[in-house]
Amino acid sequence: MAKANGPQSAYVLHQWAWSETSVILDLFTREQGRVAAVAKGAKRPYSQLRSVLLPFQRIAVTLGRSKVDEGSDIVTLRSAEFAGGAPSLPSERLFSGFYLNELLMKLLARQDAHPRLFDAYAETLLTLATREPGADEATLRAFELTLLRETGVLPALDCSTLTQEPLRDDRNYTMRPEAGLVVAARDEPALSAAQCLALQTALDARHAEALRSATAAALGALKLQLRAMLAYHLGSPPLRTRQAMLDVRRLLEVPVESVRP
Repeated sequence: MAKANGPQSAYVLHQWAWSETSVILDLFTREQGRVAAVAKGAKRPYSQLRSVLLPFQRIAVTLGRSKVDEGSDIVTLRSAEFAGGAPSLPSERLFSGFYLNELLMKLLARQDAHPRLFDAYAETLLTLATREPGADEATLRAFELTLLRETGVLPALDCSTLTQEPLRDDRNYTMRPEAGLVVAARDEPALSAAQCLALQTALDARHAEALRSATAAALGALKLQLRAMLAYHLGSPPLRTRQAMLDVRRLLEVPVESVRP
């Protein structure tokens, strides 16, 4: 287990009650990826962990195994401290944060490190916490692109997947989950060759601001394509956070299509 005896950066994705005094955590760590850890005594009223093990705040954790846990996939949380450095998500963006967490929980295998994705997640939280509301859509779509790329299921966006031919300026393209990047049919949401190349360049450069800018320029068609890609790889049932937000928006009589995380 990488760095099992030393502190490592982590975020709490989710937690479940394990006993009257303890919880099971789903942690996203930079060195080990997703890790299940038991936080013993974390539910006690006087536990210092209660204010530390919160979503969307960066923490430093030390993990290990006890002798009785050696055959288990669940490790023991030895310590956890607030690592600071980022403001809290405002209440109107909590749904977006939980949406990110659910994507990570469903698409990442345990004990599979993705340090670049971890950094992108941290940067995305910071952007959601500090940018104007109009940046939310592009920020989330940029993270989806990064997630699909880092998990190996995003097709290259600088050539046609089936033929490996360079993109042509006189054609429009679409991502199909089972076929990759192909020439778009008339009724499909389409990206221009220039939009595809801008997205690929920003992904290759790992430049967050450039990726958000390229995403914003192609937002309408890209949102529909990413929705199909994610649905294909996530399977069923649908994401709970997306459905919960749609239900809330319906109650508030806000147009559904304007609020997709």
